[in-house]
Amino acid sequence: MIKGRWWTVCLTLFVLVNGLGVGGQSESHSVSLDARQRRIALRMSPLPPAPPSPTNAVADDPRAQQLGRELFFDRGLSANGTVACSTCHDPSKAFGDGRPVAEGLGLMDRHTPSLLNVAHHRWFFWDGRADSLWAQALEPLEEPKEMGSNRVAVARHVYTRPRLRAQYEALFGPLPNLDDPKRFPTAARPWPESPQHEQHRAWLQLSEADRAASNRVFVNIGKSLEAYQRQLVSADAPFDRFVAGLRDHDLTKLAAMSPAAVRGYQLFVGKAQCRTCHFGPNFTDREFHNTRVPPRKTDVAGGEGAGSRPDPGRHRGIRRLKRSPFTATSEYSDERDGAGRQKLATLVNAARLWGSFKTPSLRNVSRTAPYMHQGQFRTLRDVVEFYNTLEGATAVDHHAETVLVPLRMSDAEVDDLVEFLQALDGAPVSDLLGDPNSAK
Repeated sequence: MIKGRWWTVCLTLFVLVNGLGVGGQSESHSVSLDARQRRIALRMSPLPPAPPSPTNAVADDPRAQQLGRELFFDRGLSANGTVACSTCHDPSKAFGDGRPVAEGLGLMDRHTPSLLNVAHHRWFFWDGRADSLWAQALEPLEEPKEMGSNRVAVARHVYTRPRLRAQYEALFGPLPNLDDPKRFPTAARPWPESPQHEQHRAWLQLSEADRAASNRVFVNIGKSLEAYQRQLVSADAPFDRFVAGLRDHDLTKLAAMSPAAVRGYQLFVGKAQCRTCHFGPNFTDREFHNTRVPPRKTDVAGGEGAGSRPDPGRHRGIRRLKRSPFTATSEYSDERDGAGRQKLATLVNAARLWGSFKTPSLRNVSRTAPYMHQGQFRTLRDVVEFYNTLEGATAVDHHAETVLVPLRMSDAEVDDLVEFLQALDGAPVSDLLGDPNSAK
């Protein structure tokens, strides 16, 4: 008890000293964390190492990391050679793109999420339609509005580039012989929803063995991309240093967060109820919620866009996941009977999931504007104001979070909460993980 009182006095003294402005005027009244607030903070930092990826045997192999880095910045993987993974996941923009919705070869329906700390996620895409990072990496390669390619063309691209081929074969073994266009046409992939598509017909003309070989190369490319993306870690935020100060009783570390940010933290775990969905070291429950955010009304050109249509979110995402040939239980998984199988076995779809979207991590959140699954809100303050007032919230349909009520925070409290969220920005990712061709 004596130690607890001593630490409250020290923390209050820290805020008073840290809050002194020009001329020695205090920025605000003293702030001290109570025992509950300290206990919660200690559970929210530091960000631990990424969990393993047992369905990907090369997830942490340096050779796969290097190959994945080459592929991530390679525009040759797209249909017309103009789009790479890094087009939408730009390192200079916290591995996002700063747009309301993604734009590759065409305009997409949803916002590009940041890839920082992505290895900590449990499901992938806004609707969770992939259960692994390697499976997620495959879809943009063949999505017509993103990179617009196909798995045979992607395999051929690696096959015909000596450096990529050497890296691939050193890791996965020999590529199939892709020299014969009669055996491997220039464009082939399954289109089960469009059986008359020329690429689908070309795919069916491949032998069963060659289809299997093409799929295997495609999956190995996805696994290499995962290996690279697992390195995109950004921690050591001011909040982390502040929590280290709580843990170490170090007033210098406590100074990493301003008094306003400390007040914002108190709101975060208290009145603002943010911790209901944003908890743990990655500030997310890793699940899906309908928070009644209004849909985006227009596209980036100012006309009516796809964003104005109702988006089923997780409800459709689960159906797509269950149809996917690339899951933890598929033949392409390197651990088919582990935790991934259990995760899928317990997955149940329900009407209540209509319009639900993945809870994003709040780490590095001030770097990833605009916000929400369609980039509906331009600034971080806009997001906080929405939850503060629920002005413009969509009508309750199917299911919405019952904890959502107007918070009625003051303008000063909104400012404090935004300042705390800004204190979740971590250290930049190393330049050594950037475009390998930029220095050549």
